[in-house]
Amino acid sequence: MVQTCGFVAIVGRPNVGKSTLMNHVLGQKISITSRRPQTTRHQVLGIKTLGDSQSIYVDTPGIHIMGKDRNKAINRAMNQSATHALRDIDCVVFIIDRTRWVEEDQIVLDKLAHVQAPVILAVNKVDRVQDKATLLPWLEQLASKRDFAAIVPLSAKHGTNISELEAEVAKYLPESIHYYPEDQVTDRTERFLAAELVREKITRQLGDELPYQMTVEIEAFRDEGRIIHIDALVLVERQGQKKILIGENGERIKHIGREARLEMERAFGAKVMLNLWVKVKRGWSDDSRALKSLGYDVD
Repeated sequence: MVQTCGFVAIVGRPNVGKSTLMNHVLGQKISITSRRPQTTRHQVLGIKTLGDSQSIYVDTPGIHIMGKDRNKAINRAMNQSATHALRDIDCVVFIIDRTRWVEEDQIVLDKLAHVQAPVILAVNKVDRVQDKATLLPWLEQLASKRDFAAIVPLSAKHGTNISELEAEVAKYLPESIHYYPEDQVTDRTERFLAAELVREKITRQLGDELPYQMTVEIEAFRDEGRIIHIDALVLVERQGQKKILIGENGERIKHIGREARLEMERAFGAKVMLNLWVKVKRGWSDDSRALKSLGYDVD
């Protein structure tokens, strides 16, 4: 049998369900999710191998409008990371949210204008469209925006039409040997995933209470077989943010640590001993050198 293998970029504005889609396709959690926009900050590869076909999905940060509150180095790095994902790929999955089309959707579409690879439009969260009669004319309207390879209405959260999307993607995977072993599901390390899981729990816990100036750095990751010891440092930019994150009598940070630890144990299949600290590091989110040391793509 002929083997196929190709890269598939998942793009869209913030909070349209890119990470949820990739996790559902893979059947396990690789990218963190929350209701908050721009939860994804890094490119993450999700690898799915079925028989002779290997699809390498590239989950990207949401492409967003730069402005006075989104003009820091971290915002530029996220937009740059998403744009770089469009290089040397075999297919693009462009996700939008139901029957909404906003300025940031148009920005993403404009960035795709010079992409030679086929673009599949995924219309997500259709389970939340109240009047289903509006869906067909909306899909017809979307078809006029670009010559899409396909338009697939779906629900990433509930798995509706995911197999149809994968079938469309498979049409554009070139003949090639597989780049990764068939049992590998991501290019990211357990250390990276541990940091992301802590950040996810903070984002879900605090919502709008904590601004975007928060990140997580793993200072130690020791795998001793049945027990993994992890020391994680949470960086914020102001003393007030540290106070919010720790909570009264340290209860909030304890709860965040407990939730992250349980998720890590499910992901790693081992007992986890997690230690969390919070540190103020002023201006890290607008410091290219600091961002690079934290693993952000700033080149």
